[in-house]
Amino acid sequence: MFDFVHAALLGIVEGVTEFLPISSTGHLIIVGRWLPLDPALSATFDIVIQLGAILAVVIVFWGKLWPISKAWGTWKKIVVAVLPALVLGALFGSKIQEALFNPAVVAVALIVGGVLLIISERMKKTETIHSVPGMTYGTALSIGLIQCLALIPGTSRSAATIIGALFLGASRTVAVEFSFFLAIPTMFAASAYSLLKGGAHLGSHDAAVLAVGFAVSFLVAWIVIRMFLKYVQHRSLVPFGYYRIIVGVLVLLFA
Repeated sequence: MFDFVHAALLGIVEGVTEFLPISSTGHLIIVGRWLPLDPALSATFDIVIQLGAILAVVIVFWGKLWPISKAWGTWKKIVVAVLPALVLGALFGSKIQEALFNPAVVAVALIVGGVLLIISERMKKTETIHSVPGMTYGTALSIGLIQCLALIPGTSRSAATIIGALFLGASRTVAVEFSFFLAIPTMFAASAYSLLKGGAHLGSHDAAVLAVGFAVSFLVAWIVIRMFLKYVQHRSLVPFGYYRIIVGVLVLLFA
């Protein structure tokens, strides 16, 4: 019973934090300290709840991204932007995680990302990108390269892409929307690769625990995505920057 409760709570954490610029990794480190799962299940569980969150993005943006033939201009920008992360992730992702996945690195990444998010919102800049189809391929590639910083644990993939897009002249709404778009191939590829490596041997109880985490993560992420899209239309991301700094300090204290 406790496994299912833990799975639901961790699914909530994943659903809330995955697409906000606040680092799901940092939050799962803190929460996982008090809600541990079986170590043999933990890695696969993290992947499965990510897949639930990805499905929520697909559902929310279905009208803008499918059919692909109708949204081909957007998909071309997504493909260009996602290539750097796929290549660098495949070549160095495991080594970077092994070398840098520790509370100190996560905490520093959270704090630095928070400071940059605040700066990106408060600096005076001219918005030149008002839609994803209107984005140049050079800008898309630049955002994709910046996304690679998310290989450092605690950076947050969404924070990296949003901050990068803001610095490059995208409006806040476009920056957030493009971050969501990039999440689909990036997270799916990473999750599929990890599942192929270690997720094949599961008992019925483990499968049920994973199903609970998946379902909760999907539902919560769907709600959070819709709320966040409304939020960024009229409000600054500065509070998320301060929140990252607070979480970074908490990681240092409790992890």
